[in-house]
Amino acid sequence: MAEDGGKNEKSSKKVLILGGSGFLGNAIYKELCNYFNTYGTYCSARRSFEDNQQFLKYDMQEDDIVRLLERVKPNIIVSALRGSFAAQIQAHQHMMEYLMHHDCALFFLSSANVFDAYSKFPSYEYDKTLSESVYGRLKIKIENMLLRLPKSKMAILRIPMVFGNTSPRIREMKSYIWKNEPIEVFPNLIINVTSDDRLTQQIHYLINRNKRGIFHLGSEDLVHHEDFIKEVIDRIGTFNPIYKRVYTTNEERYLAVLPKHNLLPKNLRVTYQEIIDQHLVI
Repeated sequence: MAEDGGKNEKSSKKVLILGGSGFLGNAIYKELCNYFNTYGTYCSARRSFEDNQQFLKYDMQEDDIVRLLERVKPNIIVSALRGSFAAQIQAHQHMMEYLMHHDCALFFLSSANVFDAYSKFPSYEYDKTLSESVYGRLKIKIENMLLRLPKSKMAILRIPMVFGNTSPRIREMKSYIWKNEPIEVFPNLIINVTSDDRLTQQIHYLINRNKRGIFHLGSEDLVHHEDFIKEVIDRIGTFNPIYKRVYTTNEERYLAVLPKHNLLPKNLRVTYQEIIDQHLVI
């Protein structure tokens, strides 16, 4: 079960978000920066990050992660890295060595795809991982590294599909609508979902309360992919979008990470309908 702790002042924890310039990484930075001494990394040059004293340039294919960690000396590392799979694995291997010798814990953003080989049921925190996708296998490899650490050093955060006003998925759907191009929906796929703002609130809580372990940070309930996407598009506006219905199997399949063992407080839990109603004000 998850461990608990007390509330902290801003100055008591130093947080480093790897991948802080990405969609999720930056959302986490914005949520945490007023409460903790928060740093982020960026890779490609953008003026907004170059001018921000709290952001540090880090290219995981060229730079040594240990040198960055020794410079910042974080208490919490949030890994939201994207890019080269080989470079991600190497960076996390070096992080493991650092974690063993420093007062520091790693919060790793994983994915529902660690279970994408299991299609007949939703997945819970302590289910065995198995993936058919390269992406899912990458996440499993890094998860397995973390599971060899003392529990006090790590949290694995498995995340389903993320939606939000500025999320890549919503932007992509809007682009397809404007261009009159088909939007893919998967009628047989049963999912759970989250939004960037609800996810960042949950991560804030886990860091603030010193929680450790494996957490499934998605909606408590399930929905068919096609139904969810159509309701989201209805929220965007009055359109007649073109839908391309994709059947990868004749049977219903699940890609959902449901919480069961490490439950968050009721005020931080969410349903897929709340994601649409409260978190997609488009």
